[in-house]
Amino acid sequence: TDTSKTNNRMKALFLIFHGFDEANGISKKIRYQVKALKDCGLDVRTCYYEVSSDGNRRWMADNEILTDFGSGISAKIRKRFDFSFIANYVSQEKIALVYIRSFHNANPFTIHMVKQLKHAGAKVVMEIPTYPYDQEYVTRFMKLELGVDRCFRHSLVKKMDGVITFSDAREIFGKQTIRISNGIDFDAVPVKQHINDTSSELHLIGVAEVHYWHGFDRIISGLAEYYQTLRDYKVYFHIVGALSGERERQKILPLIKQYQLEPYVILHGAHRGKTLDQLFEHADFAIGSLGRHRSGITNIKTLKNREYAARGLAFVYSETDSDFDNRPYVLKAPADESPINIENLIAFYQHQQLLPDEIRSSIKETLSWQAQMQIVLNELLIKN
Repeated sequence: TDTSKTNNRMKALFLIFHGFDEANGISKKIRYQVKALKDCGLDVRTCYYEVSSDGNRRWMADNEILTDFGSGISAKIRKRFDFSFIANYVSQEKIALVYIRSFHNANPFTIHMVKQLKHAGAKVVMEIPTYPYDQEYVTRFMKLELGVDRCFRHSLVKKMDGVITFSDAREIFGKQTIRISNGIDFDAVPVKQHINDTSSELHLIGVAEVHYWHGFDRIISGLAEYYQTLRDYKVYFHIVGALSGERERQKILPLIKQYQLEPYVILHGAHRGKTLDQLFEHADFAIGSLGRHRSGITNIKTLKNREYAARGLAFVYSETDSDFDNRPYVLKAPADESPINIENLIAFYQHQQLLPDEIRSSIKETLSWQAQMQIVLNELLIKN
């Protein structure tokens, strides 16, 4: 069903508890989701929290300041419990749908906010981007914050009209889920134009803000084993994105040094736009996540897999992703700590027949952001 006929430009608010960093994948994803909701016929505003250049803490709706807490300790405290202005805005603007991106911040104040939003007449849904997420909290302070969330998340979810997940979980915190996949904005992701000559070398690409669960070290260990014997056929690994922390640097940099892989593992740092497109043109095969098991996740529908397919590249990953598990251009790696077998990877690439356009068109209908957000809207309209 096309909701644009039924909602007469229904107003929606996409609510996040942080600001935007345009180089960041999460920020890009939120922009795509908002655009998709607009393409589904909604009038959407984005509500977000930011610290302005003069140090003031404030909440925004698009470019409009909803409230400015000022700076200092009192502003830091208020931003954690004062959400009344969001409900006021929803009431004034007659917003019919509030789409919240979970920040793992269930507490009496966010519960009260949802009550107020419902009282203002809005349907309220919450997207839980990664589930389960408890294992992501490692430091003592993080565990303290998680402890509060664990106390209140069932109560928060109970108030929702829907919980959106990218996992296969049918129920989260006692609430039935609306299951969708991460999508792609095909307008923003160009398809690869050239097929490179791979008769004597193969270029692998892994694009991520690199975390330990990406498991890129498994490719490097695989290259270390591969180059233990003299090789005429060269394999290069291009890592595009910053190594996010000390744990990641310790997993990757010493390995490169120990096995003298400097000529074969190229750390490009973060890139976007035309530079990123050029790196993809130079690449032949893409590397998805190879270490999700390290954070206790088996089923996940990552943005990375979808972007690789949209660009028309075959790729490897180790998790379960029901949108891709049986595709002919996907190589599944075991979800363990073994080095990736580079010879197997080369053989898989050489037997892979599909052209970039064919790989892209295999997901065009089902995995656009518009198709995914429409699933949410249909679910909510059916329950009206």
